[in-house]
Amino acid sequence: MEHNLHTTAPLGQLSQQMADAVERISPSLVLVDGRRRQAASGLVYASDLVLTADHVLEREEDLTIQTHDKRTLPAQFIGRDTANDLAVLRVADLNLAAAPIATGPARVGQFILAVGRPSSNGPMASLGIVSSVGGPLRTRRGGTLEQYIQTDAIPYPGFSGGPLIDAEGQVIGVTTTGLMRGPTLAVPARIAWRIAGTLAQHGHIKRGYLGISSQPIDLPASQRGEWQQERGLLISRVEEGSPAEAGGLLIGDILVACNQQPVLDTDDLQALLTGDAVDSVVAISVLRGGALNTLSVRIGLRS
Repeated sequence: MEHNLHTTAPLGQLSQQMADAVERISPSLVLVDGRRRQAASGLVYASDLVLTADHVLEREEDLTIQTHDKRTLPAQFIGRDTANDLAVLRVADLNLAAAPIATGPARVGQFILAVGRPSSNGPMASLGIVSSVGGPLRTRRGGTLEQYIQTDAIPYPGFSGGPLIDAEGQVIGVTTTGLMRGPTLAVPARIAWRIAGTLAQHGHIKRGYLGISSQPIDLPASQRGEWQQERGLLISRVEEGSPAEAGGLLIGDILVACNQQPVLDTDDLQALLTGDAVDSVVAISVLRGGALNTLSVRIGLRS
């Protein structure tokens, strides 16, 4: 009997920790009524603002949300980003704390919970792991998902717009079933929060592009330059007729900065190509043959 107690104790502790995590996120988790069939989920991401999935909003008027304390409140549609399947609603007198966001990126093999509030009965949860982290990914909607988290957690009906959370109850991603058939995907929280902020301010996303394919690589200490960064983006493809080709970028260049801002990965680059950067000329710094070159490139608008 003593042996059984010792072997089951860690499992019991994990079970308790996961239940605590759901309880922790629950006050920031809302039901979103924006379509005729199954209601969806949403997250309080800032004062009086709710982040949800774009595809669950079949209308932009007569929207409501329901909170954990059973309040039903009207919601105003603010904006949507179809590429990442995200939308923002404004809810007056919401008075709920924003969902806590994880400080670090999702890690493959990490235990997570997919959580939703698809009905007034309370939250639902599904246990899984982070199966992979990748991107960019062309979606069935024709857009490009900058980065994604894939999980084997089951997305029950109405989970879209709800979070993937870690064992501390912190959001690592926003679940979507509207972008790909098959695997369960989530938009990383860091990207989702950035997009939500832009939607809340402007109502839409102007997303620029260079027209390159790239992958992060480690930089030798001798090539880290003024930013002392450890990584850059190795350009593996330059699209014909693209802003990158017009600006002189070449296959084999290592992109290290955009307008004097270090670029460590594709997420850094995309963040610097969004909004006012579109259709403007920016300074792109690359390592070419071990030497730093700075090129002027006019950023295109991603269709």
